[in-house]
Amino acid sequence: MPKLITRFEPRQSTMAEKRTVRGFAVIGAALAMVVSLSAGLWSTALHAQAFPTRPVKLIVPFAPGGPTDIMGRVLSQQFSATLGEQVVVDNRAGAGGTVGAEAAARSPADGYTLLLATASTLAMAPPLYPRLSYSAADFVPVGLFADAPFMVVVNPSVPANTLKELIALAKAKPGALSYGSAGVGNILHVSGELFKSMAGVDMLHVPYKGGAPARADLVAGRIDAMFEMYATFRADIPSGKVKVLAVASSKHHPLMPDIPTAAEAGMPGYEASAWFGLVTPKGSPSEAVNRLNAEMQNALKSKDVLDLLAKLAFAPRGGSPEDFGRLIDSEVAKWARVIKEAGIKVDSN
Repeated sequence: MPKLITRFEPRQSTMAEKRTVRGFAVIGAALAMVVSLSAGLWSTALHAQAFPTRPVKLIVPFAPGGPTDIMGRVLSQQFSATLGEQVVVDNRAGAGGTVGAEAAARSPADGYTLLLATASTLAMAPPLYPRLSYSAADFVPVGLFADAPFMVVVNPSVPANTLKELIALAKAKPGALSYGSAGVGNILHVSGELFKSMAGVDMLHVPYKGGAPARADLVAGRIDAMFEMYATFRADIPSGKVKVLAVASSKHHPLMPDIPTAAEAGMPGYEASAWFGLVTPKGSPSEAVNRLNAEMQNALKSKDVLDLLAKLAFAPRGGSPEDFGRLIDSEVAKWARVIKEAGIKVDSN
């Protein structure tokens, strides 16, 4: 029987079949792209959600009970409620806030350590204490939380009812008028030196061991003036125990809208305030910084936070990390110049 040989003859694909194959290829490529994009987006989402994965430490560089501590604790409560992790307050008091700031600067740059920074710890302390191991450049700004402008406050016996009259009086009697502060190198002292420099006057600085005794002596008439926040004289202003001549700000004080700004009173550019903001060690991930900034913005919408700030006579601020960074840079430059020109030196022991 003859052997059958079967030969496979390839059949030519029809045009319809070719189009179908190409269609499947296109669909396959599209699906691959979708899968790739989805994986990338999923990875990005996971990365964005990765912070925080453990508790965050908030260093408050002052003792419990003061305004800085109170603000730190209300921020801790707000952040803990929305971050998904606890934010724990760590009070590191000492040396005018520099102990806590140094501890924060030495912390890992991972976003898990925050410093509740102030003008005194971040902008004034480095030029005052040359041996400090940190400067503002060692931190990344997160955001400005709140501030309170200083006011030019005098005893009622001082024969001046406006800022121009006070300056004229000081020029007529060089060194005769005095102003008090909470100590050498304190923000109240440096703000007074800025006033003296800009006004071109000579006034006697009287340092105290804290703001409370300085306030008491101003009310009693033992010193003539102070450069202080509204909260310090909240009870004295309505009773006429002190006179407020101007607000050291470009804006009116919300609690004293009738008091002129320094610019309106004849000294444009005289601005001094106590501010509070959050910073984290330099090199911290931008994802962490942006998340923390967003949480701070949310905290500033809270009624509890706004009520507390109003009680302390502070104004809510907010803004981006870049906004806060520009403020820090300007404050560092301004106060370093004032401290150098005034020759302010403190005991660094």
